[in-house]
Amino acid sequence: MQYFDSFFLVFIGGGLGSLVRFLIGLVLRGIENARIPWSTLVANGIACFVLGAVMGLHLSGQMTDERRLLLGTGFCGGLSTFSTFIAENLGLYHSGHTDLMLFNTAISLIVGLICLFLGLKMTL
Repeated sequence: MQYFDSFFLVFIGGGLGSLVRFLIGLVLRGIENARIPWSTLVANGIACFVLGAVMGLHLSGQMTDERRLLLGTGFCGGLSTFSTFIAENLGLYHSGHTDLMLFNTAISLIVGLICLFLGLKMTL
């Protein structure tokens, strides 16, 4: 595979993942006032699940390198949002909600690990 092909696949996948991330934010906008950044949790959970499935399919030889780049590197990279997760946690901390910051951190790690594991288990 040529470098240009790889770059293009990651570019397209990343754009699609970013678009899905934006749509999740629009759909969940109404519950974002609950102080927990639900749209980031949902986006990261979905990205972890998809990445787990991509990993499982690739490890079992059922997914090409091209699809892995498109879906794993591109789509999941565009969908997941670690920088937003950190910024939202910092916002919770600065607004005096250390308890919510710790809860958000813990639930995000737990959800991410469970989703990655489920995606992996479904494909292996």
